[in-house]
Amino acid sequence: MLLNLRWSAAMRNLAERITRFKPLQTFIYWFEYSVITFVLGAPLAIYEGYTRERQYGLATQTFGPWAWDQTKGLMIGIVLGGILAMLLFGIVRRLPRTWWIWGAIVTSLFMVFSVMIVPVFIVPIFNKVTRLDDPKVTAPILSMARANGIPAKDVWEMDASKQTTRMSANVSGFGNTMRVTLNDNLLRRGSPEEIQAVMGHEMGHYVLNHIPKDLLFFSVMIVVSFALLRWSLGWCLQRWGERWQIRGIGDTAVLPLVILLVSILGFVATPLLNTHTRTTEHEADMYGLNASRLPDGFAQAAIHLGEYRKMHPGPVEEYIFFDHPSGYNRIHDAMTWKKENLQLFAPGAGQQSGGSGGTVP
Repeated sequence: MLLNLRWSAAMRNLAERITRFKPLQTFIYWFEYSVITFVLGAPLAIYEGYTRERQYGLATQTFGPWAWDQTKGLMIGIVLGGILAMLLFGIVRRLPRTWWIWGAIVTSLFMVFSVMIVPVFIVPIFNKVTRLDDPKVTAPILSMARANGIPAKDVWEMDASKQTTRMSANVSGFGNTMRVTLNDNLLRRGSPEEIQAVMGHEMGHYVLNHIPKDLLFFSVMIVVSFALLRWSLGWCLQRWGERWQIRGIGDTAVLPLVILLVSILGFVATPLLNTHTRTTEHEADMYGLNASRLPDGFAQAAIHLGEYRKMHPGPVEEYIFFDHPSGYNRIHDAMTWKKENLQLFAPGAGQQSGGSGGTVP
């Protein structure tokens, strides 16, 4: 729409009338683009993120607070996206032949920067994150962390219940900003065994270095995407550039085309991207089972996650669309682990092995 109706060219012209400074023109265009696409996408966003979530009893917000969270996301996107847009268009204008190489490098570095600041600066904009002080919850978790060589001193809690009923935990950040956080829904609805099993999973992400590995994987994907983008942009502009009133790759009016092509590439790569994430999640699952020795708790968590994830998809469906193992496979893995470690659940096994056990159903 923005290209064919020449709205993008008009947005560029408006930015040029406001200032002659190229980086500022880029930022003004990005602001226009962000607001217009936010408004155009609002009906679908409301239906998907608000109406359907409330129909399934997953959302806890009324429309006003939900809309304010979306607006805060828009403002963050304007600032961070505007910075990246200025950097990338500056590279294209100064390095017309090798822009795709340097653009991939800058985008990868910006991704690392974003991952680092999310837990410290971005998450608190939406939720309150505090140290969890309940020793009944923290003592087993910190003990498990120490037993697995994790230098954890604190367990963090996020008030996710203000937005959703979903139970979750996550490991976020990079380097000194990395932290493991559980949400208050997990604390309120999960059993002690369930909480420890879930935290064992998150510790698996930490110990197995999944965040650095993810950053490396997505950096490779970014390089490949920029290489394909270089070719596809040139072909599209040669064919339709004059019709869209786009002057070249360094013209900010090309941005909708860039995002369209990147979206198509991402769609085609969906099975690959999901398989990578699903594989790391499975590795964390197995690590968590070995660390916590609580297969029943892990199975309980998988059942709770089934409230908003299909429990038993077909193999092709799971391969293409699932970025986590299905609930069925997670429960199957937990019960297989339990079957192969029944000696841990025999009477007195906990005292003999020094580990924590579970209850045989």
